[in-house]
Amino acid sequence: MKTLIVPYLIFSSLVPDMGEVSTALDKLGDGYAIDCMNWPGYVNQPRVRFNIGYSEKEIYIKYYVHEQYVMAKKHKSNESVCEDSCVEFFVSPDSDGIYYNFEFNPIGTCLLGKGTGRVDSKKVDPEFIAKVRRLGTLGTEPFNERTGDQSWELTVAIPVEAFAGKDIKSLTGKVFKANFYKCGDKLTQPHYLTWNPVGTPTPDYHQPRYFGTLKFEKR
Repeated sequence: MKTLIVPYLIFSSLVPDMGEVSTALDKLGDGYAIDCMNWPGYVNQPRVRFNIGYSEKEIYIKYYVHEQYVMAKKHKSNESVCEDSCVEFFVSPDSDGIYYNFEFNPIGTCLLGKGTGRVDSKKVDPEFIAKVRRLGTLGTEPFNERTGDQSWELTVAIPVEAFAGKDIKSLTGKVFKANFYKCGDKLTQPHYLTWNPVGTPTPDYHQPRYFGTLKFEKR
């Protein structure tokens, strides 16, 4: 399983502007590829990578995507954004088996789920989604599928308050389990890519046993 060290980022304020966050993540370098093709038959392979950092109370992720098909029809919280072009962050903050699935389309529409597996995963109240700040390069208006050489970026700031039911005082020194994904269920050519390999016979992201490790560096 892969391990990733999450660097501490210093900003000009406790709740930094999203443009400042985006620039800080760019400065971390090329980042990490979401490029594991675990399932035969899905030949479409977008080029996807991400950078990640944190402050005392927020996790910051920036996705960089190049693909031939991009779509963002969903515009309401907790709609099935996995049917659009979609980037995802599945994360388990504790050893209790509960993980949270943060799923985003290119315009920042978010689905947030919580559970221990696909069977018992439930959507989290949109009030928690509203705490997640988002900045994308394709605006905020929904659009149908676009084809050709497409590039887009999405920066998200996930505060500890977005983890419904958890009381996380600080991220410093914490160790989380997580995986990062890219999918597009209803694109002309669907695809399913992962950061850490997933060993199921068919595409399934609700597999915490295949999560890698995030270590939040100590300051």
